[in-house]
Amino acid sequence: MADDSPTGRRQQACPPADAPASDARVTPLAIGSIVFAACVLCLIGLFHAIVGLAVLIDEEVLSPPDSYLFSWGTHGWGWLHLGFGAAAVAAAVNLFSARPSARVIGIVAASLSVVKNFFFAPYSGVWSAIIVGMDVLVIWALTQYGPEQAQKVYGARPR
Repeated sequence: MADDSPTGRRQQACPPADAPASDARVTPLAIGSIVFAACVLCLIGLFHAIVGLAVLIDEEVLSPPDSYLFSWGTHGWGWLHLGFGAAAVAAAVNLFSARPSARVIGIVAASLSVVKNFFFAPYSGVWSAIIVGMDVLVIWALTQYGPEQAQKVYGARPR
């Protein structure tokens, strides 16, 4: 039987101070942003791996710019791209795990990819700009919700 008196309605609207806080709601944006970030991060990793393999197979894919401070040999860039590709795919797979640290790992992987592509821009400017834009989207998608929602989305249990 519900209490329709003004006092009863006030008690229902305002829980007592010693009542436990309500759980954070999981919004469709939070779940969708995780799926979006994982898929795009996996694509970024595959793109890095393809570029890395292409450079390792054929050195003439990259033409080194003249007098660039951070110029490496083409094999160095190939292995770096291949390593970043594997790390980005691993971070994308980790986003689907139930680890609370998965968001942080995804953000770090995307941030490192941004830095790497910044230094790779003289070799392939348009490609680097596209990948940087995709990395920024991943970082944005992973920062759209707070830790309380992250625990709910990933199914993590508070300790």
